[in-house]
Amino acid sequence: MWPFARPAAAMNRKKIAVIVCVVLLLAGAAAWWTQRPSTADGNLTLYGNVDVRQVALAFDGNGRVAALHAQEGQRVRAGAVLATLDTRTLQLRREAARAEAEVQEQALRRLRAGSRPEEIAQARSRLVAATAESERASQELVRLNAVADITAGRGISALELDRARAGARVARAKADEARDALRLAERGARVEDVAGAEAGLQAAQAQVALLEHDIALGELRAPSDGVIRARLLEVGDMATPQRPAFALALTQPKWVRVYVGERDLGRVQPGMAARVWTDSHPQALPGRVGYISAAAEFTPKSVQTEELRTSLVYEVRIVVDDPRDVLRLGQPANAQLAVAP
Repeated sequence: MWPFARPAAAMNRKKIAVIVCVVLLLAGAAAWWTQRPSTADGNLTLYGNVDVRQVALAFDGNGRVAALHAQEGQRVRAGAVLATLDTRTLQLRREAARAEAEVQEQALRRLRAGSRPEEIAQARSRLVAATAESERASQELVRLNAVADITAGRGISALELDRARAGARVARAKADEARDALRLAERGARVEDVAGAEAGLQAAQAQVALLEHDIALGELRAPSDGVIRARLLEVGDMATPQRPAFALALTQPKWVRVYVGERDLGRVQPGMAARVWTDSHPQALPGRVGYISAAAEFTPKSVQTEELRTSLVYEVRIVVDDPRDVLRLGQPANAQLAVAP
């Protein structure tokens, strides 16, 4: 072997290593160039995922599920009845409460109306009879006293005088009682009695309203427009406020969660117009920047390149107008903002 062959081989290996390094650097630069946010033409392209709000729908009360009116994937409108509970026991209690309220109402009407004319006339007649009896007893006592005076106590016994005096007092008391009864009949019920009857009626009506409210809570309604994501209960299951019956995905608002680096953060402003598209629906949808995070975070691995895997970025939410409902929860999406170069 020639003595200069070994140095020549070493030089070839060094050239190959240099060439490999240059190729790797060029490949990395090309990858960065193709995957970086594009701002040379005034557009900033960001990457993220579609996000929507979800609601766990549960009954406010306890009961057994009687019917379910929605399935997974079904679109529902706000106010639509999704499920109902068995409320027969509550309905029976409501009927009993209504009857009690009717009793209280009739009692209040009777107190407000006061005594009937016939009752007042009857009380007046009793007063006349009691007054006449009192006058008769008084006259009888006067006559017996006169006989006793004329005969010096021999014409009438002391026992008869005592009986006459007691009879006169009883007759006067009965006359006074009849007079007071007539006065009460003419004046009607006391204010306190009417107020108590009114309070009793209000309590009965409140009980009816409470039972009607509980019956209404036996219907589970959609709070807003959305799509049923999951049906978590079936007919016959026991429902409680802690056990959701449906998971509802709200169709509005819908946004794309993207991330922007600190270098481009100053060019993104709330309200800025945006265009959003996905691989399955390349036709862009209009949107606007609705939220920019005030704190930096590490880029989620689902939306960034390997080069930026540990970079600090800021979350941006782009609210999208999606009347045809083409975007799905978690779907990868691209967003483009018109920013200053």
